Amino acid sequence: MQLHLENVSKSYGDQVILKNLTLRLKKGEIIGFLGPNGAGKTTLMKILTGYLTQWEGSIRFETHDLKKDPQSVQRQLGYLPENNPLYGDMYVKEYLLFVGRLYGLTAIPIEDIAAKVGLEQHLDKKITTLSKGYKQRVGLAAALLHDPQLLILDEPTTGLDPNQLGEIRQLILDLGKEKTIFLSTHILSEVEALCDRVVILHQGKIVLDESLQNLRAQEKQIVEVSFDYRVEPVALERIKNAVSVKNVFDFQYEIEFDTEEDRRPMVFDFAHDNGLKIVALQHKSKNLEQRFNELTST
Repeated sequence: MQLHLENVSKSYGDQVILKNLTLRLKKGEIIGFLGPNGAGKTTLMKILTGYLTQWEGSIRFETHDLKKDPQSVQRQLGYLPENNPLYGDMYVKEYLLFVGRLYGLTAIPIEDIAAKVGLEQHLDKKITTLSKGYKQRVGLAAALLHDPQLLILDEPTTGLDPNQLGEIRQLILDLGKEKTIFLSTHILSEVEALCDRVVILHQGKIVLDESLQNLRAQEKQIVEVSFDYRVEPVALERIKNAVSVKNVFDFQYEIEFDTEEDRRPMVFDFAHDNGLKIVALQHKSKNLEQRFNELTST
Protein backbone atom coordinates (compact mmCIF):
# COMPACT_ATOMS: atom_id res chain seq x y z
CA MET A 1 0.00 0.00 0.00
CA GLN A 2 1.32 3.43 -0.94
CA LEU A 3 -0.37 6.79 -0.81
CA HIS A 4 1.32 9.43 -2.97
CA LEU A 5 0.71 13.16 -2.61
CA GLU A 6 2.22 15.34 -5.32
CA ASN A 7 2.22 19.15 -5.14
CA VAL A 8 -1.02 19.33 -3.18
CA SER A 9 -2.18 22.91 -2.66
CA LYS A 10 -5.32 24.47 -1.23
CA SER A 11 -6.45 28.10 -1.04
CA TYR A 12 -9.53 29.98 0.11
CA GLY A 13 -9.56 33.07 -2.07
CA ASP A 14 -6.25 34.84 -1.49
CA GLN A 15 -5.50 32.81 1.64
CA VAL A 16 -3.11 29.94 0.87
CA ILE A 17 -3.59 27.02 3.28
CA LEU A 18 -1.40 24.31 1.73
CA LYS A 19 1.58 24.88 -0.57
CA ASN A 20 2.81 22.14 -2.90
CA LEU A 21 2.87 19.26 -0.42
CA THR A 22 4.61 16.10 -1.62
CA LEU A 23 4.47 13.06 0.64
CA ARG A 24 4.71 9.26 0.49
CA LEU A 25 3.00 6.99 3.00
CA LYS A 26 4.01 3.32 3.05
CA LYS A 27 2.43 0.24 4.56
CA GLY A 28 3.43 -0.52 8.13
CA GLU A 29 4.38 3.05 9.02
CA ILE A 30 2.98 5.11 11.87
CA ILE A 31 3.50 8.71 10.81
CA GLY A 32 3.26 11.48 13.38
CA PHE A 33 1.73 14.58 11.81
CA LEU A 34 2.66 17.70 13.78
CA GLY A 35 2.16 21.41 13.38
CA PRO A 36 1.02 24.50 15.28
CA ASN A 37 -2.59 25.68 15.12
CA GLY A 38 -3.39 27.02 11.67
CA ALA A 39 -0.61 25.07 9.95
CA GLY A 40 -3.05 23.28 7.63
CA LYS A 41 -3.22 19.83 9.26
CA THR A 42 -7.01 19.67 9.40
CA THR A 43 -7.32 20.88 5.82
CA LEU A 44 -4.99 18.13 4.60
CA MET A 45 -6.94 15.46 6.47
CA LYS A 46 -10.20 16.74 5.01
CA ILE A 47 -8.65 16.46 1.54
CA LEU A 48 -7.36 12.94 2.17
CA THR A 49 -10.75 11.73 3.38
CA GLY A 50 -12.52 13.25 0.35
CA TYR A 51 -14.44 15.80 2.41
CA LEU A 52 -12.81 18.67 0.49
CA THR A 53 -12.92 18.19 -3.26
CA GLN A 54 -11.56 21.49 -4.58
CA TRP A 55 -7.76 21.45 -4.40
CA GLU A 56 -4.75 21.34 -6.69
CA GLY A 57 -2.19 18.60 -7.22
CA SER A 58 -2.45 14.82 -7.26
CA ILE A 59 -3.25 12.19 -4.63
CA ARG A 60 -3.07 8.54 -5.62
CA PHE A 61 -3.75 5.42 -3.58
CA GLU A 62 -2.03 2.59 -5.48
CA THR A 63 -3.65 2.90 -8.94
CA HIS A 64 -6.62 5.01 -7.83
CA ASP A 65 -6.76 8.78 -8.24
CA LEU A 66 -8.59 10.65 -5.46
CA LYS A 67 -9.99 13.26 -7.85
CA LYS A 68 -11.12 10.85 -10.57
CA ASP A 69 -12.22 7.93 -8.39
CA PRO A 70 -12.74 9.17 -4.81
CA GLN A 71 -14.86 6.23 -3.68
CA SER A 72 -12.16 3.68 -4.52
CA VAL A 73 -9.69 5.63 -2.39
CA GLN A 74 -12.18 6.17 0.44
CA ARG A 75 -12.80 2.42 0.64
CA GLN A 76 -9.18 2.06 1.71
CA LEU A 77 -9.35 4.79 4.38
CA GLY A 78 -10.50 4.70 7.98
CA TYR A 79 -10.95 8.02 9.78
CA LEU A 80 -11.28 8.90 13.45
CA PRO A 81 -11.95 12.67 13.75
CA GLU A 82 -10.91 14.65 16.80
CA ASN A 83 -14.41 15.12 18.18
CA ASN A 84 -15.35 11.47 17.41
CA PRO A 85 -19.07 12.07 16.74
CA LEU A 86 -21.14 9.16 18.04
CA TYR A 87 -24.85 8.53 18.56
CA GLY A 88 -24.92 8.30 22.34
CA ASP A 89 -28.41 6.78 22.52
CA MET A 90 -27.38 3.83 20.37
CA TYR A 91 -25.98 0.61 21.76
CA VAL A 92 -22.41 -0.13 20.66
CA LYS A 93 -23.40 -3.13 18.53
CA GLU A 94 -26.31 -1.21 17.04
CA TYR A 95 -24.04 1.70 16.10
CA LEU A 96 -21.42 -0.53 14.49
CA LEU A 97 -24.15 -2.31 12.53
CA PHE A 98 -25.41 1.08 11.36
CA VAL A 99 -21.92 2.19 10.25
CA GLY A 100 -21.30 -1.14 8.51
CA ARG A 101 -24.47 -0.66 6.48
CA LEU A 102 -23.33 2.84 5.52
CA TYR A 103 -20.17 1.25 4.15
CA GLY A 104 -22.38 -1.12 2.13
CA LEU A 105 -21.02 -4.22 3.84
CA THR A 106 -23.05 -7.42 3.46
CA ALA A 107 -21.15 -9.21 6.24
CA ILE A 108 -20.29 -6.84 9.08
CA PRO A 109 -17.46 -8.24 11.27
CA ILE A 110 -18.67 -6.62 14.50
CA GLU A 111 -17.44 -9.35 16.88
CA ASP A 112 -14.02 -9.58 15.21
CA ILE A 113 -13.46 -5.84 15.29
CA ALA A 114 -14.79 -5.59 18.84
CA ALA A 115 -12.24 -8.19 19.92
CA LYS A 116 -9.46 -6.32 18.15
CA VAL A 117 -10.17 -3.03 19.94
CA GLY A 118 -11.23 -4.51 23.28
CA LEU A 119 -14.99 -3.90 23.11
CA GLU A 120 -16.22 -7.49 23.48
CA GLN A 121 -17.78 -6.84 26.91
CA HIS A 122 -19.38 -3.55 25.87
CA LEU A 123 -21.35 -4.35 22.71
CA ASP A 124 -24.66 -4.32 24.59
CA LYS A 125 -24.03 -1.03 26.36
CA LYS A 126 -25.30 2.39 25.35
CA ILE A 127 -22.52 4.57 23.99
CA THR A 128 -23.45 7.42 26.33
CA THR A 129 -22.59 5.22 29.35
CA LEU A 130 -19.03 4.54 28.18
CA SER A 131 -15.88 6.29 29.39
CA LYS A 132 -13.95 8.57 27.01
CA GLY A 133 -11.44 5.79 26.42
CA TYR A 134 -14.09 3.29 25.38
CA LYS A 135 -15.83 5.85 23.20
CA GLN A 136 -12.52 6.22 21.39
CA ARG A 137 -12.50 2.45 20.93
CA VAL A 138 -15.98 2.64 19.40
CA GLY A 139 -14.72 5.29 16.98
CA LEU A 140 -11.74 3.13 16.07
CA ALA A 141 -13.98 0.09 15.61
CA ALA A 142 -16.21 2.07 13.25
CA ALA A 143 -13.16 3.19 11.27
CA LEU A 144 -11.92 -0.41 10.99
CA LEU A 145 -15.14 -2.18 9.96
CA HIS A 146 -14.40 -2.09 6.23
CA ASP A 147 -10.77 -3.23 6.74
CA PRO A 148 -9.04 -0.05 5.48
CA GLN A 149 -5.35 -0.03 4.64
CA LEU A 150 -4.80 3.53 5.90
CA LEU A 151 -6.03 4.91 9.22
CA ILE A 152 -6.21 8.67 9.72
CA LEU A 153 -6.39 9.51 13.42
CA ASP A 154 -6.93 13.10 14.55
CA GLU A 155 -5.86 13.68 18.18
CA PRO A 156 -7.02 10.19 19.26
CA THR A 157 -5.79 10.49 22.88
CA THR A 158 -7.07 13.97 23.77
CA GLY A 159 -8.85 14.00 27.12
CA LEU A 160 -7.90 10.47 28.18
CA ASP A 161 -6.70 9.64 31.67
CA PRO A 162 -3.27 7.94 32.03
CA ASN A 163 -4.71 4.41 32.02
CA GLN A 164 -6.88 5.07 28.97
CA LEU A 165 -3.96 6.81 27.27
CA GLY A 166 -1.75 3.74 27.63
CA GLU A 167 -4.47 1.43 26.36
CA ILE A 168 -5.23 3.49 23.25
CA ARG A 169 -1.53 3.93 22.49
CA GLN A 170 -0.99 0.17 22.66
CA LEU A 171 -3.99 -0.35 20.41
CA ILE A 172 -2.54 2.07 17.85
CA LEU A 173 0.81 0.27 18.00
CA ASP A 174 -0.92 -3.08 17.39
CA LEU A 175 -2.89 -1.68 14.44
CA GLY A 176 0.29 -0.20 13.01
CA LYS A 177 1.71 -3.69 12.49
CA GLU A 178 -0.73 -4.33 9.64
CA LYS A 179 -1.89 -0.88 8.49
CA THR A 180 -0.50 2.55 7.68
CA ILE A 181 -1.44 5.08 10.36
CA PHE A 182 -1.42 8.84 9.84
CA LEU A 183 -1.55 10.27 13.35
CA SER A 184 -2.25 13.97 13.81
CA THR A 185 -1.30 15.18 17.28
CA HIS A 186 0.16 18.15 19.13
CA ILE A 187 1.76 15.93 21.80
CA LEU A 188 5.47 15.43 21.06
CA SER A 189 5.81 12.61 23.59
CA GLU A 190 3.05 10.75 21.77
CA VAL A 191 5.02 10.88 18.53
CA GLU A 192 8.07 9.54 20.33
CA ALA A 193 6.08 6.71 21.92
CA LEU A 194 4.21 5.61 18.80
CA CYS A 195 5.67 6.77 15.52
CA ASP A 196 8.26 5.56 13.05
CA ARG A 197 8.38 8.88 11.25
CA VAL A 198 7.49 12.51 11.89
CA VAL A 199 6.14 15.08 9.45
CA ILE A 200 5.94 18.71 10.60
CA LEU A 201 3.70 21.17 8.78
CA HIS A 202 4.14 24.93 9.18
CA GLN A 203 2.34 27.68 7.29
CA GLY A 204 1.07 25.15 4.78
CA LYS A 205 4.48 23.65 3.99
CA ILE A 206 6.25 20.47 5.06
CA VAL A 207 9.28 21.69 7.00
CA LEU A 208 10.42 18.28 8.29
CA ASP A 209 9.94 14.70 7.09
CA GLU A 210 12.28 12.41 8.99
CA SER A 211 12.34 8.99 10.62
CA LEU A 212 12.40 8.94 14.42
CA GLN A 213 15.44 6.69 14.23
CA ASN A 214 17.41 9.35 12.36
CA LEU A 215 16.24 12.08 14.72
CA ARG A 216 17.24 10.07 17.77
CA ALA A 217 20.66 9.35 16.28
CA GLN A 218 21.26 13.10 16.17
CA GLU A 219 20.20 13.88 19.72
CA LYS A 220 21.89 13.89 23.09
CA GLN A 221 20.65 11.63 25.86
CA ILE A 222 18.53 13.53 28.35
CA VAL A 223 16.93 11.88 31.38
CA GLU A 224 14.02 13.67 33.00
CA VAL A 225 13.54 12.72 36.65
CA SER A 226 11.29 13.90 39.48
CA PHE A 227 12.18 13.12 43.09
CA ASP A 228 10.16 13.47 46.28
CA TYR A 229 12.69 15.93 47.64
CA ARG A 230 14.90 18.73 46.33
CA VAL A 231 18.41 17.73 45.24
CA GLU A 232 21.39 19.98 44.62
CA PRO A 233 22.27 19.86 40.90
CA VAL A 234 25.95 19.48 41.76
CA ALA A 235 25.12 16.11 43.36
CA LEU A 236 23.42 14.87 40.20
CA GLU A 237 26.38 16.01 38.13
CA ARG A 238 28.47 13.35 39.89
CA ILE A 239 26.51 10.59 38.11
CA LYS A 240 28.80 8.96 35.54
CA ASN A 241 28.70 10.66 32.10
CA ALA A 242 26.50 13.53 33.33
CA VAL A 243 27.55 16.77 31.61
CA SER A 244 24.82 19.15 32.77
CA VAL A 245 21.87 19.27 35.15
CA LYS A 246 18.88 21.60 34.94
CA ASN A 247 16.36 22.09 37.75
CA VAL A 248 13.19 22.39 35.63
CA PHE A 249 10.66 22.93 38.40
CA ASP A 250 10.59 22.17 42.13
CA PHE A 251 11.82 18.55 42.36
CA GLN A 252 12.02 17.92 38.60
CA TYR A 253 15.41 17.75 36.85
CA GLU A 254 16.83 17.22 33.38
CA ILE A 255 20.20 15.46 33.27
CA GLU A 256 22.19 15.48 30.03
CA PHE A 257 24.66 12.65 29.39
CA ASP A 258 27.45 12.31 26.85
CA THR A 259 26.83 8.62 26.18
CA GLU A 260 24.25 6.59 24.24
CA GLU A 261 24.17 3.97 27.00
CA ASP A 262 20.92 4.17 28.96
CA ARG A 263 21.68 6.12 32.13
CA ARG A 264 18.28 5.72 33.82
CA PRO A 265 19.56 2.80 35.96
CA MET A 266 22.34 5.09 37.24
CA VAL A 267 19.76 7.72 38.19
CA PHE A 268 17.74 5.04 39.96
CA ASP A 269 20.85 3.94 41.88
CA PHE A 270 21.55 7.56 42.83
CA ALA A 271 18.05 7.88 44.30
CA HIS A 272 18.39 4.59 46.19
CA ASP A 273 21.81 5.49 47.61
CA ASN A 274 20.55 8.89 48.79
CA GLY A 275 17.25 7.75 50.28
CA LEU A 276 15.13 9.43 47.60
CA LYS A 277 11.97 8.24 45.91
CA ILE A 278 11.59 8.63 42.14
CA VAL A 279 8.19 10.03 41.17
CA ALA A 280 8.85 9.99 37.40
CA LEU A 281 11.76 8.84 35.25
CA GLN A 282 11.94 8.96 31.45
CA HIS A 283 14.03 9.82 28.43
CA LYS A 284 13.26 13.16 26.86
CA SER A 285 13.79 13.96 23.19
CA LYS A 286 15.30 17.39 23.32
CA ASN A 287 16.07 17.19 19.63
CA LEU A 288 12.47 16.73 18.47
CA GLU A 289 11.21 19.47 20.77
CA GLN A 290 13.93 21.86 19.67
CA ARG A 291 13.45 21.06 15.99
CA PHE A 292 9.72 21.63 16.29
CA ASN A 293 10.21 24.99 18.01
CA GLU A 294 12.89 26.07 15.56
CA LEU A 295 10.88 25.10 12.49
CA THR A 296 7.56 26.58 13.61
CA SER A 297 8.61 29.74 15.46
CA THR A 298 8.69 32.04 12.42
